[in-house]
Amino acid sequence: KIRVVIAKPGLDGHDRGAKVIARALRDAGMEIIYTGLRQTPEQIVTTAIQEDADAIGISILSGAHQFYFKRVIDLLKEKGASDILVFGGGVIPEGDIPSLLEMGAGAIFGPGTPTAVCIDWLNAAVQDKWAKETA
Repeated sequence: KIRVVIAKPGLDGHDRGAKVIARALRDAGMEIIYTGLRQTPEQIVTTAIQEDADAIGISILSGAHQFYFKRVIDLLKEKGASDILVFGGGVIPEGDIPSLLEMGAGAIFGPGTPTAVCIDWLNAAVQDKWAKETA
């Protein structure tokens, strides 16, 4: 089973989107670990490593996406866990998406993205990751 940590970093207290994607991924057969609100990047990465997660989904509406994505990705590298995929969604300006992808995010999903698009991307990305690990 694909294991996914859904995380809400920082002071953003709006978690409806995180809960929607968590439920959609669960209904698609994935195992979901929801961190709850106001998590630090360190808490998110620690949870992902402890839970042997395949991916971390970051839900962010606060405008601090550049900081939080970079910090989570950097911490994964520092801990030797850069094989954990990072993806995200929320209110992220289109112009910021290329830099998030360049820093290592696998995908960014904006408001209104059908959950099936997220599910399909995550299934394909994790299958590709597993294939590389066993090659």
